[in-house]
Amino acid sequence: MRAVIFANGSLNPPVRFTPGDFIIAADGGTRHCLALGLVPAVVIGDLDSLTSAELEVLKAQGAKIVQFPVRKDFTDLELAIKHARSSGADEILLLGALGARWDQTLANVMLPTAFPELNIRLADGNQEFIYLRAGETITVAGHPGDILSLVPLGGDAQGITTDKLEYPLNGENLPLGSTRGVSNVLLAAEAQISLLAGFLLCVVMHQPSQPNG
Repeated sequence: MRAVIFANGSLNPPVRFTPGDFIIAADGGTRHCLALGLVPAVVIGDLDSLTSAELEVLKAQGAKIVQFPVRKDFTDLELAIKHARSSGADEILLLGALGARWDQTLANVMLPTAFPELNIRLADGNQEFIYLRAGETITVAGHPGDILSLVPLGGDAQGITTDKLEYPLNGENLPLGSTRGVSNVLLAAEAQISLLAGFLLCVVMHQPSQPNG
């Protein structure tokens, strides 16, 4: 099952989801859903961004309301991911996770590393964030000319091998903090990336005129 979680950051078009997705709104992310004509299956968080009237309307429309205290140990988005996992989701798409608050943005970008058992992606307009774990190979779909950056997370990313990228890597390492992996380019509609050890963030910037399907 795929869950799509709307966070309370900026939501930039295009926004992609399918009718079968399990929609969760993390507190103020509910307003993104409503602006798109969606009623989330679950609204979760401390709910300090929503009025009582809005919550009553959501309840009447069938949304499940899961409220936590304002003083809590996790952000609303992390609570939403935990709820998606407990509901049976093994794939999660995060929308509206980036914004003007850099602390929240950085925390949200790093958050998927706390859930290595889940396939979590983050999308922001034409940008897509894909997380690659040790021992995995992923296929990145796009178009020739799309920009793809490789950013190590949590430590050095070791044994990286790529195919169909303009600047190939062949079993090479990217040290934590290195910018060597930034601004690579897709040479075909699909590129492959393998990682031997570490954790790697793959950021794809799809060409606006040719959005990824």
